[in-house]
Amino acid sequence: MAKRALTRRRAAAGKARAAAGVAAKPRKAVAGKSPNGQPATHAAPSTRIAGLDALRGLAIVAMIAYHLCFDLRYFGVTHWDFEHDLRWLTARTLILSSFLLIAGISAVLARRQASPVRHWLRHIGIIAGAALLVSAGSWLMFPRSLIWFGVLHAIAVSLLLARPLYGRPVLAALVGIAVIVAGSTYANAAFDNRTLGWIGFMTAKPVTEDYVPLFPWTGVLLLGVTAGHALVRTRFAALAPLARLPAPLQLLGRHSLIVYLLHQPLLLGLLWLTVQR
Repeated sequence: MAKRALTRRRAAAGKARAAAGVAAKPRKAVAGKSPNGQPATHAAPSTRIAGLDALRGLAIVAMIAYHLCFDLRYFGVTHWDFEHDLRWLTARTLILSSFLLIAGISAVLARRQASPVRHWLRHIGIIAGAALLVSAGSWLMFPRSLIWFGVLHAIAVSLLLARPLYGRPVLAALVGIAVIVAGSTYANAAFDNRTLGWIGFMTAKPVTEDYVPLFPWTGVLLLGVTAGHALVRTRFAALAPLARLPAPLQLLGRHSLIVYLLHQPLLLGLLWLTVQR
């Protein structure tokens, strides 16, 4: 009876994970001790959320499409006004918001999986290193408008600052809303420089290819923390439909940082070759 009940519970859990788009990864053996005191191993479960990977993949596709349009203007093919046209400004805001929300959701998942602090610091270090590569590359391509605090810079710093709120979804939402409101309404000329401009509150957008200050964008990441807790409580039901999207989207989502670093050089190179012809 007990065995049958346990089997039924495991089957039900498996169905719930499948409905939510949770894909199990191979289990890694972890050293421990058996009841008799002898060394033993047990499997430590590690999972990916297929719907979340697909959502991140959709954000990547949207970003690539946006940058393709931006690059077409750079080569003089179009004359779209990315700096003032409300449609382009809205598209940029939505794309940026999606990345920061997903970063907050992923932070909650990492916390629930009890990842060691060194893994968390390594993750942030990789993002920070990628941010420096973006700055270096933009300096080579656009020395007058290099990226000194873009989306990767913002994500790396925001993850560090938000850590105390990873387990406090209500407080994260309140602080997040306050950060967004403050960053969207307050401005002071004292922040109109690179020394303080990364915080936010600049009176005008600086000359740079990408500018994502902590105010208001850290607030969006904090809302992602709140959303992450809500998704966990509902077994990611809201993302279940996304798990049925084409597999390449999930692949893009799993390797989003590499795609982010490589897509612009590839786009610029291909467009340059096309324009030369």
